[in-house]
Amino acid sequence: MTELKVQIKQLIISSLDLEDMTTADIADDEALFVDGLGLDSIDALELGLAIKKQFDVKIDANSEQTKAHFASVNSLANFIEQARS
Repeated sequence: MTELKVQIKQLIISSLDLEDMTTADIADDEALFVDGLGLDSIDALELGLAIKKQFDVKIDANSEQTKAHFASVNSLANFIEQARS
């Protein structure tokens, strides 16, 4: 799971062009949107597409569950693990 979290952090940085950040700058339980990392809805779309492409998981854009999955690196990792099994 730790390797997956590092991959997610690298994907966040590369897909959203956060060149001044490193994986160490993103805490596993830090909020990704509004507070915390401060991502917005456009970032969510880009990140969702990148996750779908890299990890081959289906993401329902209009689901309340999807919002919960994108809350933090931890929740994204759990979602990807569940979707893969």
